[in-house]
Amino acid sequence: MIGVAPPAYDPAAPESATTLPVGTPTTVRAYVRELLRRHRAAFTVLMVVNATAVIASMVGPRLLGGLVEDLSEGERDLHIGRTVALFAVALLVQTVFVRMVRMRGAVLGERMLADLREDFLVRSVGLPPGVLERAGTGDLLSRITTDVDRLANAMREAVPQLAIGVVWTGLLLGALTLTAPPLGLAVLVALPVLVVGCRWYYRRAPSAYRSEAAGYAAVSASLTESVDAGRTVEAHRLGERRIAQSELRIRQWTAWERYTLWLRSVLFPVINVSYTLITGSVLMIGGVCVMRGWMSIGDLTTGALLSQMLVEPIGLILRWYDELQVAQVSLARLVGVREIEEGPADEGVVPGGREVRADEVRFGYHEGSDVLHEVSMRVPPGTRLALVGPSGAGKSTLGRLLAGIYSPRTGRVTLGGAELARMPAERIRAHVALVNQEHHVFVGSLRDNLLLARAFAEDAELWAALGAVDADGWARALDEGLDTEVGSGGLALTPAQAQQIALARLVLADPHTLVLDEATSLLDPRAARHLERSLGRVLEGRTVVAIAHRLHTAHDADVIAVVEGGRITELGSHDELVEADGAYAALWRSWHQ
Repeated sequence: MIGVAPPAYDPAAPESATTLPVGTPTTVRAYVRELLRRHRAAFTVLMVVNATAVIASMVGPRLLGGLVEDLSEGERDLHIGRTVALFAVALLVQTVFVRMVRMRGAVLGERMLADLREDFLVRSVGLPPGVLERAGTGDLLSRITTDVDRLANAMREAVPQLAIGVVWTGLLLGALTLTAPPLGLAVLVALPVLVVGCRWYYRRAPSAYRSEAAGYAAVSASLTESVDAGRTVEAHRLGERRIAQSELRIRQWTAWERYTLWLRSVLFPVINVSYTLITGSVLMIGGVCVMRGWMSIGDLTTGALLSQMLVEPIGLILRWYDELQVAQVSLARLVGVREIEEGPADEGVVPGGREVRADEVRFGYHEGSDVLHEVSMRVPPGTRLALVGPSGAGKSTLGRLLAGIYSPRTGRVTLGGAELARMPAERIRAHVALVNQEHHVFVGSLRDNLLLARAFAEDAELWAALGAVDADGWARALDEGLDTEVGSGGLALTPAQAQQIALARLVLADPHTLVLDEATSLLDPRAARHLERSLGRVLEGRTVVAIAHRLHTAHDADVIAVVEGGRITELGSHDELVEADGAYAALWRSWHQ
């Protein structure tokens, strides 16, 4: 078949606009089997109810065929009343059970969809934080919105309807074969056309739909990144470049949309031809059989009606199977998170102390390009360590390694002798916490935002935490206090207030080791200095690794590590490093000029 070719490959466009994997067919099939096992009782009931409805629907053709047979044989007593009564009962049974099929199918679909959403959310939240950071917002956003939306219709209707169509078709073919075996062979006349057309379509559709989904993810990622970094785009005059990139992504996406539409425009006429062939072959072959005495006119009537009834379930199967081609791509993207390695977490790995160590650590975000090179350091309990250095030197990366967000490519990062890379994430967070310049206010009350750190904290503890970060003043001024709704749709907080909430959560979590990555960067210098003094009182006795460009933080630290080019080039106290007159002394002098 000749027609529209798939969009040409563009080297500027990734084949898959994602850093998260797409599930393999094996993973998808395993998840589908798992879903069916969870709901096998409901699925079995649905099949039984559907079979009952289909059997009831076949009573009408059987009764009509019997009447035609009686008339052809010259019967005068046709028992019309009894026939009508039987037909009415069968119709009532069919109506009741069809309603039950639709209701049970919809309920089953909703339950499976709810399971899918919950499984994806639970698995995503459980992923290593480093994986989520590298994934970016565009891909995650497209998976939890567009892919779930595409799956919603499939899970609510396609899966139940496809199962119903298969049972329906099987029962009708069985009844047709039992009633008039030659007519069962007549249906096979249309099979080659249907098989060839569907095979042509389904060999092309899955990859086309995957490309369409990846194209949409690329559009979503491009637009999201442009909006999120709007000020940066304006500052660097990147508007035209970002618009051109977005237009390119949209053209690629719409090209795949047109291609998948063309595939459907070929498939549907093939299906219509198959329907015509089924009816025509049954009538012609059945007519020959009747004329030769191989079949009664009543059996032909019944067979013709049953073959006509095949149109609906076959159409149902093909329609929803096509829908499942789209859904299969979205399902593969959602279950792909199951293929991410969680790391060799060992419940038996428990810190034997509070000392943090890095031994000959190497780490890179991309293979063959390390950001940190052979970094070794020791942070005794209660030490305040400051990481300073030029932008891009690897300070934040080192902080995330010490916080257990990333795992080193080579070397070891340990807490109390226990390797962080082998420790469950929940256990790491109980001991070590990272607070960076990025923060988030969740939709809900101020109390709910704070209780995320300690679920059963009393109000007095919440106010104490707010007071520790100098946030109780503005918080007490709120009309509803801790019950004030904040976040999207609620009270709009300033960046400084949002960061204070994040720091208050840190106080409530009460870890013994903290990594502060420019945690006060959104506050003005005077407020930041005041807040850091307040935190100093709260964090007394804890191990603190502070990453900041403001060197007054380094001045107050016990130990300062200068990071340059992914290596620690200087290590010592403020006075020692100033006296050494090296890189830190140069930074200190330039900061005071």
